[in-house]
Amino acid sequence: MDRHSFTQKHSRRSLMKSAVIVASSFPLLALAARPAQAKMTVKSVAYQEQPKDGHNCLNCGLFEAPSGCKLVDGVIAPDGWCKIWVQKPS
Repeated sequence: MDRHSFTQKHSRRSLMKSAVIVASSFPLLALAARPAQAKMTVKSVAYQEQPKDGHNCLNCGLFEAPSGCKLVDGVIAPDGWCKIWVQKPS
């Protein structure tokens, strides 16, 4: 292998690595540039202030103590429930 082909191969390799790094950063840049989404309303998720079938906001993975939700706007009671309830991870 002569010096010219090594330099050319090395340059191609560096270019490909750079292209992969740049391409992989596009999804992150798109998320950062996108405005924050508005939360859903309590009405749109059929929120109620009582538990349903043993499920309540306190054991939901989206609940933010003391009275909030990651996806629903407004005051959320720990004993409440809505149709987007998801089991809190163990």
